[in-house]
Amino acid sequence: MKDKLFRDILPQVSKPARYTGGEVNMIKKDWEEAQAKMVFAFPDVYEVGMSHIGGKILYGLVNEKSNHLMERSFAPWPDLEEVMRRENIPLYSLESFRPLGDFDVVGFSLQYELSITNVLNMLDLSGIPLWSKERQQGCPLVIAGGPVVFNPEPFAEFFDAFLIGDGEEVTLEFLDCVYKNREMARDELLQELARIEGVYIPALFQVEYKDDGTIRKMFPIAKGVPAKVRRRIVQDLDQAYYPDKPIVPYMDIVHDRAVLEVMRGCQRSCRFCHAGMVYRPVRERSVDTLKKQAAAQLASTGYEEISLASLSTLDYSGVNPLVKELVKEYGPQGTGVSLPSLRVDAFSIDLVNEVQKVRKTTLTLAPEAGTQRLRDIINKNVSDEQLFSAVEAAFKSGWNSLKLYFMIGLPGENEADLDGTIELIKKVKAIGDRYSKRPVEIRAGLASFVPKAHTPFQWRAQNSIEELDKKRRYMTRKKHRRIKLSFHDSETSYLEGVMARGDRRLAVAIYKAWEKGCKFDGWSEYFHFNRWMEALQECNIDPDFYNLRRRSYGEVFPWDFIETGIDREYLVEEDERAEKGISTLDCRQEGCRDCGVCMALGVDLQIKEGSANAVES
Repeated sequence: MKDKLFRDILPQVSKPARYTGGEVNMIKKDWEEAQAKMVFAFPDVYEVGMSHIGGKILYGLVNEKSNHLMERSFAPWPDLEEVMRRENIPLYSLESFRPLGDFDVVGFSLQYELSITNVLNMLDLSGIPLWSKERQQGCPLVIAGGPVVFNPEPFAEFFDAFLIGDGEEVTLEFLDCVYKNREMARDELLQELARIEGVYIPALFQVEYKDDGTIRKMFPIAKGVPAKVRRRIVQDLDQAYYPDKPIVPYMDIVHDRAVLEVMRGCQRSCRFCHAGMVYRPVRERSVDTLKKQAAAQLASTGYEEISLASLSTLDYSGVNPLVKELVKEYGPQGTGVSLPSLRVDAFSIDLVNEVQKVRKTTLTLAPEAGTQRLRDIINKNVSDEQLFSAVEAAFKSGWNSLKLYFMIGLPGENEADLDGTIELIKKVKAIGDRYSKRPVEIRAGLASFVPKAHTPFQWRAQNSIEELDKKRRYMTRKKHRRIKLSFHDSETSYLEGVMARGDRRLAVAIYKAWEKGCKFDGWSEYFHFNRWMEALQECNIDPDFYNLRRRSYGEVFPWDFIETGIDREYLVEEDERAEKGISTLDCRQEGCRDCGVCMALGVDLQIKEGSANAVES
């Protein structure tokens, strides 16, 4: 197959480097000598999947620290898919060019709800049955992990297992169990896997519904299967595996640089933020560890940029000394440092100036809402004064382009808040015009609020497509020249909302949408909203049931069986505080807020009072 692929097929398609493998630092283990054989399957194109930190961690961990084997596969772009189907070429891994059906485990990384049709497409291209119940003995186990699986129910009937939480804590244990029990019947193996903490086997649970469509109860139907699935967590990031030799692609990818994960989790308590809740508590890597990781990655890759990654990099307590030491060590040889996430304060600007002394391009800040009232509701603890101070510092330092991120459709939002966003943008531009020698460009990206599971806003209604479009038109009429507004597609947001809080009854509609040709739904040129609506209608599913109603605090949710460590009472209290417009302060600076996660998961809160960051900010 490989010879035909390289000789006859790949010359016909765009970006053939997506499909060739053989990259620098690729690991190809002996197939016959390896124990459990797993393929890491990313349901998007190569350049997106190869930018994912989690995939790099799991690839190195399995191949370097175990006798198991992990290879990679990505969603083929439609031009290659057409040829593969015509020539009967199965989807293959990049290391051994083996069909995915040859592996013991096919593990998907679910980073975005609307990638599910690509999952089905990849399984179909592999000749693997799409429905879990149709897979027989000898079929690979199809599993998934990632942020989306904190509500896996809409996709439950396509997967044999979900791994909940930090993948490096559970993946090797999962593969050990698969290999040890490889002679077991498939259903017996699934029951054995269900005993591993953090592993959810959907086929071993049953759901009962009330007459009004809500869930009555969800319960295990096999003996010994726990009713709750507790997420796995890395307690000490300094001791956790991190790759020193990441793969270097032959083509440009989305994040083409050395990456340091400085910390995991976030303490900011933004009430809309799914990642900020499910990845609690904050865990940091030490500066010394990060410096060693930087040296190893640069030596093994030749990259000329180091990115400091986390949910809120400027909240990392050692960010100031780390940045200064990296700039001092690697700046003279032309290696830069990038900060992908900035706080809205002058300290952030000072630090980003430290790493971009020569070329000032576009700076990005995220106030999220245009009025203080709305920022208090969503718990975005940023004031106008902080924003203006940051903007003034930026333009004084020579920046001439600024991007601001906001959301529309937030709980409690009204027309005055939309006006407030426009006025805030105008004030930012006025500050820029005051300090810049040439006209400044202000761009504002406005995402649509989508309520997510395990957050204080999981009970809230989402704006309808009509409401979001009306707000978009209103704001567009009021915008200023040299201010550019870009809005996330309201239809995409609507469907994302259905999947984010959906249940397993959605599976038949997902399957039907895929049959109608839906794939790459995260790409605007391939998103077909009408096909999705047809699929839902043909399956007698009302999407408004999932999106447009306010839920009661007593309602049973599809994701309630997952223990993230956060108390439900805390989430209720935060939703009630939002209703009153009361903000909640940063627990690492102001003390414990009784969310319950540290006690539930046995982790000590890393309070960083008096740190260099805290003092200078």
